[in-house]
Amino acid sequence: MEQNLYHYKAIVKSVYDGDTCNVDIDLGLHTWIKDEKLRLNRINAPEITGRQKSNGIKSRDFLKSLVLEKTVLIQTIKDKKEKYGRYLAEIWIKDDKGKLINVNDLMVSKGYAKYQKY
Repeated sequence: MEQNLYHYKAIVKSVYDGDTCNVDIDLGLHTWIKDEKLRLNRINAPEITGRQKSNGIKSRDFLKSLVLEKTVLIQTIKDKKEKYGRYLAEIWIKDDKGKLINVNDLMVSKGYAKYQKY
Protein backbone atom coordinates (compact mmCIF):
# COMPACT_ATOMS: atom_id res chain seq x y z
CA MET A 1 0.00 0.00 0.00
CA GLU A 2 1.39 3.38 -0.97
CA GLN A 3 1.26 6.16 1.61
CA ASN A 4 1.89 9.80 0.87
CA LEU A 5 4.00 11.36 3.60
CA TYR A 6 4.32 15.12 3.94
CA HIS A 7 6.26 17.25 6.44
CA TYR A 8 5.09 20.67 7.62
CA LYS A 9 5.55 23.21 10.35
CA ALA A 10 2.34 23.67 12.31
CA ILE A 11 1.00 25.49 15.35
CA VAL A 12 -1.11 23.42 17.72
CA LYS A 13 -4.30 25.39 18.42
CA SER A 14 -6.20 22.91 20.62
CA VAL A 15 -5.88 19.46 22.14
CA TYR A 16 -9.04 17.37 22.38
CA ASP A 17 -7.59 14.29 24.06
CA GLY A 18 -4.31 12.38 24.29
CA ASP A 19 -4.28 11.43 20.63
CA THR A 20 -6.24 14.18 18.83
CA CYS A 21 -5.43 17.83 18.27
CA ASN A 22 -6.18 20.70 15.90
CA VAL A 23 -3.41 22.58 14.13
CA ASP A 24 -2.79 25.45 11.75
CA ILE A 25 -0.46 24.08 9.07
CA ASP A 26 2.11 26.24 7.23
CA LEU A 27 2.16 25.03 3.61
CA GLY A 28 4.76 27.63 2.67
CA LEU A 29 4.51 30.64 0.37
CA HIS A 30 2.20 32.39 2.87
CA THR A 31 -0.40 29.60 2.57
CA TRP A 32 -1.97 28.10 5.68
CA ILE A 33 -4.57 25.44 6.42
CA LYS A 34 -6.44 26.49 9.55
CA ASP A 35 -7.91 24.24 12.23
CA GLU A 36 -7.05 20.84 10.71
CA LYS A 37 -7.87 17.91 13.01
CA LEU A 38 -5.02 15.40 13.42
CA ARG A 39 -5.07 11.93 14.96
CA LEU A 40 -1.68 10.91 16.34
CA ASN A 41 -0.48 7.95 14.30
CA ARG A 42 0.29 4.52 15.79
CA ILE A 43 -1.02 5.28 19.29
CA ASN A 44 -4.25 5.18 21.26
CA ALA A 45 -4.84 7.23 24.41
CA PRO A 46 -7.59 6.73 27.02
CA GLU A 47 -10.91 8.44 26.32
CA ILE A 48 -11.85 11.60 28.24
CA THR A 49 -15.30 10.20 28.99
CA GLY A 50 -16.63 7.07 30.65
CA ARG A 51 -14.56 4.69 32.75
CA GLN A 52 -11.28 5.99 31.31
CA LYS A 53 -12.05 9.64 32.07
CA SER A 54 -9.44 10.16 34.81
CA ASN A 55 -6.59 8.68 32.76
CA GLY A 56 -7.93 10.35 29.62
CA ILE A 57 -7.74 13.78 31.21
CA LYS A 58 -4.18 13.10 32.44
CA SER A 59 -3.19 12.00 28.92
CA ARG A 60 -4.82 15.07 27.33
CA ASP A 61 -3.19 17.43 29.82
CA PHE A 62 0.25 15.89 29.23
CA LEU A 63 -0.12 16.32 25.46
CA LYS A 64 -1.29 19.92 26.02
CA SER A 65 1.80 20.63 28.11
CA LEU A 66 4.01 19.44 25.25
CA VAL A 67 2.41 21.07 22.22
CA LEU A 68 -0.40 23.56 22.88
CA GLU A 69 0.24 26.94 21.17
CA LYS A 70 3.70 25.74 20.11
CA THR A 71 5.26 25.36 16.69
CA VAL A 72 5.83 21.70 15.91
CA LEU A 73 6.92 19.61 12.95
CA ILE A 74 4.28 17.22 11.65
CA GLN A 75 4.39 14.33 9.21
CA THR A 76 0.92 13.71 7.85
CA ILE A 77 -0.43 10.48 6.45
CA LYS A 78 -3.81 10.55 4.73
CA ASP A 79 -5.32 7.19 5.56
CA LYS A 80 -8.63 6.48 3.85
CA LYS A 81 -9.28 3.79 6.46
CA GLU A 82 -9.30 6.20 9.42
CA LYS A 83 -12.98 6.11 10.24
CA TYR A 84 -13.40 9.84 10.94
CA GLY A 85 -11.46 11.03 7.88
CA ARG A 86 -8.79 12.81 9.92
CA TYR A 87 -5.18 13.03 8.90
CA LEU A 88 -2.91 10.69 10.81
CA ALA A 89 0.23 12.44 12.03
CA GLU A 90 3.57 12.01 13.67
CA ILE A 91 4.38 15.11 15.72
CA TRP A 92 7.87 16.26 16.67
CA ILE A 93 8.98 18.92 19.14
CA LYS A 94 12.48 20.22 19.88
CA ASP A 95 14.07 19.66 23.26
CA ASP A 96 16.28 22.22 25.02
CA LYS A 97 19.25 21.22 22.87
CA GLY A 98 17.34 21.42 19.58
CA LYS A 99 17.00 17.65 19.17
CA LEU A 100 13.71 16.47 17.63
CA ILE A 101 11.55 14.32 19.94
CA ASN A 102 8.68 12.21 18.55
CA VAL A 103 5.60 13.14 20.62
CA ASN A 104 3.72 9.96 19.64
CA ASP A 105 6.50 7.80 21.09
CA LEU A 106 6.85 10.07 24.13
CA MET A 107 3.14 9.65 24.94
CA VAL A 108 3.69 5.87 25.04
CA SER A 109 7.00 5.92 26.92
CA LYS A 110 5.49 8.13 29.64
CA GLY A 111 2.45 5.83 29.99
CA TYR A 112 -0.17 8.20 28.55
CA ALA A 113 -0.96 6.07 25.46
CA LYS A 114 -0.37 2.62 23.96
CA TYR A 115 0.86 1.60 20.55
CA GLN A 116 -1.95 0.49 18.25
CA LYS A 117 -2.18 -0.62 14.62
CA TYR A 118 -5.16 0.63 12.63
